[in-house]
Amino acid sequence: MLPWRVDKNHKHKLYYRLLSEFMLQQTQVKTVLPYFSKFLKHYPTLKSLSQAQERAILKLWEGLGYYRRAKNLLKSSKHLAKIKYELPDSLDEVKKLPGVGTYTANALLAFIHDKPTLAVDGNVRRVFSRILNTEETEINFEKLIKLNKKKIFIKKRNSDVVEAFMEFGAIICKPKNPECNSCKIKKKCNYFKSKKLKKVNLRKNIKNKKINVFCYLNKKKQIGLTKKSNVGFLKNFVLPEIKIRQKNLSKEWNLLLNYNQNISNKKFNINLYYKFTKKIPGDFKWYNINNKNEMIPSFTKKILNKIEKIL
Repeated sequence: MLPWRVDKNHKHKLYYRLLSEFMLQQTQVKTVLPYFSKFLKHYPTLKSLSQAQERAILKLWEGLGYYRRAKNLLKSSKHLAKIKYELPDSLDEVKKLPGVGTYTANALLAFIHDKPTLAVDGNVRRVFSRILNTEETEINFEKLIKLNKKKIFIKKRNSDVVEAFMEFGAIICKPKNPECNSCKIKKKCNYFKSKKLKKVNLRKNIKNKKINVFCYLNKKKQIGLTKKSNVGFLKNFVLPEIKIRQKNLSKEWNLLLNYNQNISNKKFNINLYYKFTKKIPGDFKWYNINNKNEMIPSFTKKILNKIEKIL
């Protein structure tokens, strides 16, 4: 049993669900598990989280990516602190929590208040798409759920229905090689019965980017890093200078190596450059290249590990 799947009467159920919903956004369960445990060790209650400093939260989140989620998690906990740590019972009110959209709001309403509402994620969309044997883009999920509420939901067990749909899509109705033969609803599934099966779209929207990374170094084994960067997904974290790949480059920069790195839905092809200098731009500060205790994202740490070899 996953740690956030707690009894309906558990005193921390709101905190566990809130934490899991933010962490699991575009991130696999196996990646989230150690972070979830680490957060509970440092902040065992929603109240303790709401009193935390952003810097401490971002440090704990380090390596999980999509750092905006960590900031919104903290903001949401502070918002809930103002209303005695109680989740509102309407969709519009829950969506006022920072970083909470329709999917997360519906999930929270179902798990916390047992509301008859589905959290429509990729798993749920795929299940309905296969049952109807219709392309996902052709289905109005909001209308479909509304028209079939009495068939879908069970009185006082709506949270179980939501969990079941998610698990069914992840374990049985998988994106690739679905377990159709062991499926309990295959007799009602048009995907299984049809000889002309609709294909499930498995492609992710991967964004390929070619960038140059410039590292200012000195003889004291220091590197120049800045928080003022145009790299949105790592905003306010210390980074080297990053620019979109250019053809013409100053001869003062030395190419160390070329490598690829994936971050969330972005695939970067990186040319890593360096030069030794005594002066750095005004927005930069010197950092000891061996100090890994700073609040440095894994993107920068990987660069530091590569740069260490030439110092």
